[in-house]
Formats: sequence, structure tokens, C-alpha cells
Amino acid sequence: MAKPSIIFSFNFFFFLFILLLVAASPLHLHQSAKPLIRRSLSQLSHERAQDDLCDLRNLKTAKSKCDFLSSSDQCSPQGYINYLRLFYCVAGDHHPIGLAVLLLWLIVLFYLLGSTAATYFCSSLEGLSRVLRISPAIAGVTLLSLGNGAPDVFASIASFRVSTAPAASMDVGLNSVLGGALFVTTVVVGVVSICVEPRRVAVDKLDFIRDASFLLLVLLALTAILVAGEISVWVAMGFALLYLVYVGLVYVSCYLWKPKTKNLTLFQPAIDGDLEAPLLIKSEEPKRDLRLKFITGRALKLLEFPLALPRKMTIPDISEERWSKPFAVISASMAPVLLAALWDSKAQEPAGSPFSSSSLLPFSGLLGILTGTAAFLTTEKEGPPARFRLPWLAGGFLMSVTWTYVTAEELVSLLVSLGTILGISPALLGLTVLAWGDSLGDLTAAAAMAVNGGASGAQVAVSGCYAGPTFNALVGLGVPMAMSSCAAWPSSAPIVVDSGVFETLGFLAGGLLWALVVLPKREMKPDRVLGCGLIAVYLCFLSLRLTQSLGQH
Repeated sequence: MAKPSIIFSFNFFFFLFILLLVAASPLHLHQSAKPLIRRSLSQLSHERAQDDLCDLRNLKTAKSKCDFLSSSDQCSPQGYINYLRLFYCVAGDHHPIGLAVLLLWLIVLFYLLGSTAATYFCSSLEGLSRVLRISPAIAGVTLLSLGNGAPDVFASIASFRVSTAPAASMDVGLNSVLGGALFVTTVVVGVVSICVEPRRVAVDKLDFIRDASFLLLVLLALTAILVAGEISVWVAMGFALLYLVYVGLVYVSCYLWKPKTKNLTLFQPAIDGDLEAPLLIKSEEPKRDLRLKFITGRALKLLEFPLALPRKMTIPDISEERWSKPFAVISASMAPVLLAALWDSKAQEPAGSPFSSSSLLPFSGLLGILTGTAAFLTTEKEGPPARFRLPWLAGGFLMSVTWTYVTAEELVSLLVSLGTILGISPALLGLTVLAWGDSLGDLTAAAAMAVNGGASGAQVAVSGCYAGPTFNALVGLGVPMAMSSCAAWPSSAPIVVDSGVFETLGFLAGGLLWALVVLPKREMKPDRVLGCGLIAVYLCFLSLRLTQSLGQH
């Protein structure tokens, strides 16, 4: 019988292979034809105010605005729907109706974002951690950080690859990654802490200090590079490879330093007295109330059906309570096609490229037929497969991440359009709804894990909130810096940044130090003291940037 350490080692390295497959998905690479989704707050507001990319304030009538939108590409949306044309060209002068439709769609997008994370993302993450025997700490620093950060990382790499101004591209990437890291380590950790306070769950002290301290070390290394103003190939490669050191440190601390500690299973029932209610409860509700609940439930399911159907047809799901062989076969067939369609909708590949639509779509269709046939032959109608669960779980994780970030991208696009329609200034828009909208995927995933996962779920959420920014900083910045330094070889590559980067670094370090001081004093139990303090750090940063931005106009 194989030793547990050998099994753990095999699962760990096989798990890294899965991460590489997920990271190479077309979802993350389709961003090559567009700028970064999550820009820095100051950079975004400055660009919007300076260039007036979509300023409709001088146009008075709906028809004139519609004509401008039809003849110009300056107001092209980030997402898949042109909300401005829908509002001004379709709704016309009926502004209340058009605004009501957009607000209703905003609610739908918020629902899709939360429902996808809670229903599919958490289920896939739980299954992968069980199959691979991964502790919550490693799941948080690998799967959760990859799912939250990979789109931004690969967008940064692709944006640099197609940019004609490497220094400017690197500046945008720095602001993007650091701005997102500040939001996640303050607001997201703060919200998670407030959400889990009533349950009084505790996170592992060693894991937390390791994650937060390593991120602080990464920030110090990045500050030294920025102060130097240039970077060599070896320094850039060493900076990027620090992430492997971090993952190795997590592995060693989980399996070698604490070999006798039993790892919690994600969503383990009856944690810390969660099952306080009796299993059988006598129903004393009147039949009239039961009938009303039945009718209401049916009505809600009917309304939810058009929102649930596309996800059921494209996200492989082998959970016991939702198992359906027809949907399993359909999702295995449609998932490759959806990924190819998303790539084709954004990418601008030349006609002869193997990644062009003429090459990729037929290949994805053939791949879908093969995976659908395999799913049909290897599954039973009675229940989910007992063998070969790993491909199903990896596919479910990949497609849930796809849906989460496509929805988040569409939500950001709608928020931008609503800001333009309502006449919100670009500075205020960039500093508020855009920053929050871009990080909704991170916030939703972490909150869902913390609320639904008990003690181990809180551990995964907190670990992911620090491991995600570490992944984004080391990989998302290290790889572009290595590319820049290779292009400048044998000389060093210059790094040009504005003073706002150092301000963001300072607030980031402040939030990390607050968490490192407060959480151990609170017996490692996240609560309102920790959460409100972290959110206050972000509000101070937001106030400073807002004052600076408004002072420039």
C-alpha cells in the first residue's frame, strides 16, 4: 500500500498539471484583442477624463445620441451587448422604460454571478479537493486564486504581447494588479470576516501568517524593483518563480510541518455545532400557506428556468442532488463549443491562424462530439459517475469560472453604460462602480465559500484572498517583466510608473499589517473588528484617490 506522503505528492503535482490546463483555456486567452478588464482606479479615470471616449453630454436628443453611437466606435462596450444603443436607439425617448429594463437586467446579472459561484463553482472546488485529497489551505492558494486571478493575469500578459509601448503596458499592468490586490485584501476579506462572525469559525494561524507575510514580502520585492527603475532577465524570472516557492511552502507546511493534523473537508457537515436544529420538524403551517409557498416556488422556478438552462447545458455537474445524464452529455458536448465561441467573439486572429474562427470552431465541434460520446458511454442514468470524476470536476471548475467572469465582464459593461446614461463623471465612475464591478467575481466566490463551507470554507476563502493577489503579482507582473527584459537583452528593461503605484503599495502594506496584528489578537476568528478596519483602509485609499482625481478637473 502506498504511503500517504507519496499519495499526497502525486496528487499535488498532478494538481499543478490541472492548473496549467485550466490556465491555458481560451477564456483567459481571448483577452488578447482588448485592453485590461480591471484597470487601476487612477489610470482609468484619467484616461476617461482625458480622452472623453464616450461623452454624450453635448448631444441633447435621443436621436442625435443614437446617430452618434451608430456612426462611431468610441462607445463600444466591454461586454457582448451595446447597452447605450439599446437605450437610445431602441427605447428612444421612453427613458423610464429603458432605464427600468437596464436595472432589471442588472439584477439578473447580479443573480447569475452569485448563483453560479454558489451552485457550480463551490461544488467543483469541493469535489476537486476531495478527489485530490487537497487541504483547504492548498485549495485556497491554488484553485481559488487561479479561478479569481487567471483572467486578469492572462489579460495582462496578452495586452503586453500586442502592445507597441511596453513601458506603458507595464505601467497599466502594475496599476491593475495592485489595485485589484488592494480591493481583495481589504474589502473582500472584510466582507468575509463580517459574514462569518456569527459562526465564530477560526482560521489556521500558521497558514494565515504564512500567506499574509509572503504577500508582504512580494510587495517589498516589487517596491525594490520599482525604485531601481529597471529590471534584468534574471531578476524578472526570479520574481515570477517566487510563486512556485510559495506553493511549495504551502505544500510543506500542510503535509510535512503538520503531518498529524487532519485536514477538514470542504463543506463538512456539523462543524462547530452547525447542526443545532432537529432533523425532523413537525409542520404546523396551515395548508393555505403551504399552497402559497408551492405556487410561489413553482413561479420562481419558471422564472429561473431560462437563466439556469444555458448553464446546465454548458457546465459539467456531477453533484448527487443535481445529477442528470442528458444534461451531463449535453454539457460535455457544448462546453468546448462555448469556449470557442467566446474566443471567436473577442479574438482578432488572421485568417490562416490555427486559432481563427474557421479553424477553431470546427475543431471545437469535433471535440464536443468526442467528449459527449465519452460522457454517454461512461455514465449511468441512476447517479453520477463513481470513476473518472477528475475530468468532470476539472471541466465543471473551468466552465464555472468561465460563466463567472463572462457575467462579471457584462456587469462591468452595464455599469459603465449606466454611468454614461446617468451623467456620472468619469472620475467618480472609475473610482467606484468600475472598481467594485471588476472585483465582484472575487467577492462572490470568497463570500460563497465562507458562508457555505463552514470552518474549512472560511479557511479556503481567506487563503484565496491572499494567495490570489500573490498569484497576480508574481505571475501577472513577473511574466510581462520577463518578456520586457528579454526584449531588451542584454540591457535591462526600464520600468516607468507614476506616484500612484507607491500610494497603492503603501495602503496594501497597511491592510496586511492590520490583519497580521488584529486577527491573532482575536483568536484567529474573523469578525467585525477585523472586517471594518480593513474596509476603513480601503475607504481612506478611495477618498485620497477621489480627491486627487477631482482636483485634476
